[in-house]
Amino acid sequence: MRTVRNLIGGESRDALSGATSELIDPATGKVFGTAPLSSEEDVDAAYGAAAAAVQSWAGVTPGDRQRMLLRFADALEARADEMIAAESQNTGKPLGLTRDEEFAVMVDQLRFFAGAARLLEGKSAGEYLAGHTSWIRREPIGVVGQITPWNYPMMMAVWKIGPALAAGNTLVLKPAETTPVSTVLMAEIAAGVLPAGVFNVVCGDRATGQAVVAHPTPGLVSITGSTRAGTEVASTAALDLKRTHLELGGKAPAVVFADADLVAAAEAIGVGGFFNAGQDCTAACRVLVEASAHDAFVAALTSWASENARPGLPDDEDALFGPLNSSLQLDRVRGFLARMPAHGAIALGGSRSGGELADGYYLDATVVTGLRQDDEMIQDEVFGPVITVQPFADEAEALELANGVQYGLASSVFTTDHSRALRMSAALDFGCVWLNTHIPLVAEMPHGGFKHSGHGKDLSLYGVEDYTRIKHVMSAIR
Repeated sequence: MRTVRNLIGGESRDALSGATSELIDPATGKVFGTAPLSSEEDVDAAYGAAAAAVQSWAGVTPGDRQRMLLRFADALEARADEMIAAESQNTGKPLGLTRDEEFAVMVDQLRFFAGAARLLEGKSAGEYLAGHTSWIRREPIGVVGQITPWNYPMMMAVWKIGPALAAGNTLVLKPAETTPVSTVLMAEIAAGVLPAGVFNVVCGDRATGQAVVAHPTPGLVSITGSTRAGTEVASTAALDLKRTHLELGGKAPAVVFADADLVAAAEAIGVGGFFNAGQDCTAACRVLVEASAHDAFVAALTSWASENARPGLPDDEDALFGPLNSSLQLDRVRGFLARMPAHGAIALGGSRSGGELADGYYLDATVVTGLRQDDEMIQDEVFGPVITVQPFADEAEALELANGVQYGLASSVFTTDHSRALRMSAALDFGCVWLNTHIPLVAEMPHGGFKHSGHGKDLSLYGVEDYTRIKHVMSAIR
């Protein structure tokens, strides 16, 4: 049994109340540990530690912050096996994919943020008023509160802590209730490199998260989560005029024109839709195919998925994805399929996985056809290994269908027509548009959406700037 504790002021602590919650391995459905159920008092202690460290950390030169963050990345890399095992136990993810597609990437992203600490920009100093010189100071906000999701626990922690620390802030981070293990381990590793109080973690449930947001200390609160959770955070933060950084849900359209390489598009969309069991806000979950190519594409996608999109246990090197996060999430996804209207059809999958996976929260890769634009599965985020395929008549209808949801996070277009690709990339109302691919991200480019997908950017220098404030300084010239 694993015992997870909060990390406050560089020290491991139980919740003051002693309350805990059980941690369940979604690959087996079995309890493997406990984590604190932190109260307002625990959150207050964490913010106290962050506030005590904020002036000294903000005063560290960007170069020294960079060096410490690079040492942090090195320390994480040195304990790669331990981090990957913790993430896999807590999420059920395949070990090999977690190592190659998540851990290696997140360490690289942390190193990017380390360098970004030295690249903050401002308007050039100058005499914009006669006899006076003006310049810009880009300063840390101070203390920030952060809430991470359960779909990518350790990577999303890096997306939060990397830019916040690079900009000179201290932080209190609450991981998702079901997946705190790798985040706490990350904080314990950081405690050997960073000053005490700079990076604090409090574990807990929804009430703990509400306490993190409502506390008077942070100047900004950031969440990656559902649109509902983001709305609640924004509402609570507004009472204290806190800034918010919201990376929320998605319903990514993948638009496939008849001139595209359908086999290559099916593979890219299959990977983009089924990776991490579809538990990804950018998942290629909503495919729109030109009518003349619809049937051929469905055949290509189901053929590829039948051979390649297989769920498996963590040590299964051939598995593309693991289980859903919890029994609740499994029931939620299966509920979408159970409520599917009569005009919908399951072209592949649709069932809970059996055999050695029967005790875990696994669902087979699923492809659904025949749905209409106003159907629930088209409009709402399923967040499971489910891809829907709809036909469209022409480019205008493709855009209407693609933009016809409340979300605006990510999208993709598959075509060999360069002019059409450019037109679509301009007209799609999403924060990211991939052309002839779907789901790759790089540290140097921003990630974030429009509409109900939230606001603010992760990754890139834009992500670091979101954790800063701008001050104008003017001096009279004597």
